[in-house]
Amino acid sequence: MRTAEVLRKTKETDIELKINLDGTGESVIDTGVGFMDHMLTLFSKHGRFDLEVKCNGDTDVDDHHSVEDIGIALGTAFKEALGNKAGIERYGNMIMPMDESLILTSVDISGRGALYFTLDIPTEKVGTFDTELVEEFFIAFARNAELTLHMRKLAGKNSHHIIEGAFKSVARSLKMAVKIDEKFRNDIPSTKGAL
Repeated sequence: MRTAEVLRKTKETDIELKINLDGTGESVIDTGVGFMDHMLTLFSKHGRFDLEVKCNGDTDVDDHHSVEDIGIALGTAFKEALGNKAGIERYGNMIMPMDESLILTSVDISGRGALYFTLDIPTEKVGTFDTELVEEFFIAFARNAELTLHMRKLAGKNSHHIIEGAFKSVARSLKMAVKIDEKFRNDIPSTKGAL
């Protein structure tokens, strides 16, 4: 089983996060940010990752520190759980319909952390959640997981649908990318011999 546990404590947040990449999509999420709880539950379910997240953050200021630090912790856990990346498919992509929205994501577990984000989210908020934090979360995740992540909106008008489609699409892309190719279980999927 490819698992990791990350504890991250700063003056702004206190996070406990556990992940099992070979899970069934079970989750226990309590971030203090309701919309993030919803998105991480979807992420877990659609990636088939077992995920536990507990975050106590300074949400009296705003949700920024909690959301960004959860991205850091989740990315760090992904990297640790993948180990030397032997046998992984490495690449994954998905075009995800979510009602009127259509979201494309593509991932390369490259060892190089980068986000290419062209999700045009029409509103500044979904409920009380600042929609600009979606990009902040995925920047932190991609950098710390050391993967290349492209996210693009192909269609969509409803901010909730766009963001939900993005989290589901990323999860499905990652599910493909972390899958073990049994025929090449001991191979690193790179001509360099390392990722």
